Amino acid sequence: METLSENRCFGGVQGVYRHASAATDCDMTFGLFLPQEAQDGPVPVLWYLSGLTCTHENAMVKAGAQQWAAEQGIALVFPDTSPRGEGVADDDAYDLGQGAGFYVNATQDPWAPHFRMWDYVAEDLPALVAREFPIDADRQSISGHSMGGHGALTLAMGLPGRFRSVSAFSPICNPSAAAWGRKQLSAYLGEDEGAWSPHDASLMMRAKGLAIPLLTDTGTADQFIDMLRPEALAEAAMARRANATLRLQPGYDHSYFFVSTFMEDHVAFHAEALYA
Repeated sequence: METLSENRCFGGVQGVYRHASAATDCDMTFGLFLPQEAQDGPVPVLWYLSGLTCTHENAMVKAGAQQWAAEQGIALVFPDTSPRGEGVADDDAYDLGQGAGFYVNATQDPWAPHFRMWDYVAEDLPALVAREFPIDADRQSISGHSMGGHGALTLAMGLPGRFRSVSAFSPICNPSAAAWGRKQLSAYLGEDEGAWSPHDASLMMRAKGLAIPLLTDTGTADQFIDMLRPEALAEAAMARRANATLRLQPGYDHSYFFVSTFMEDHVAFHAEALYA
């Protein structure tokens, strides 16, 4: 693992690191904020998955999460959104290829050799972080924005027992029924829609429910709300009587202005579960 930068931040340290990933078969970069409490021992961790076109850096510098994580004594991990580099497949469109990994393990060419973002976020990066940093692996929660919200929801339901809580900002809730989803799931996983179900939060919620607390926020002025389909997740959560708080925020859009506005709420929500 290579340290790219480390900066003092709200009494803790915001670092950026690069490592060779066995999951994606290329170098990957991630951000990690450690609060001051990490100097004395392992701290709980909140994973934040970013959306389309983002790198590890977008949320790290725009979401304002470090201030609230420092208050709660929680570490933050900011993974990248896809494999990158020479020899990694890409596409001219912004919503496929590099920057658009969708947190799945691709089975189709040309994506399969590197686009294994589920394994990267579920196994590869957590093992590295737990080995190299003072992280309490028994106290983890997960959040994300847009495509990252989709990833947070599907990972939380797909890895029962891993996380204590899950939240999302403007998540892609029902990708198998929306333009943001059908294109990418078919490209990465093939035309058999049965293979898509483990990566559709609304279908997963209907099939198995969710045993941990869930919080989502979506802006009513979100320019992509028809592709996000928050109503599909709400209907599924109601059918399963899940412990879910699904909020629509009047006038807010899809931007990091929106994310940063409600970040304090989300970190406090996770802190309650992580310290329970």
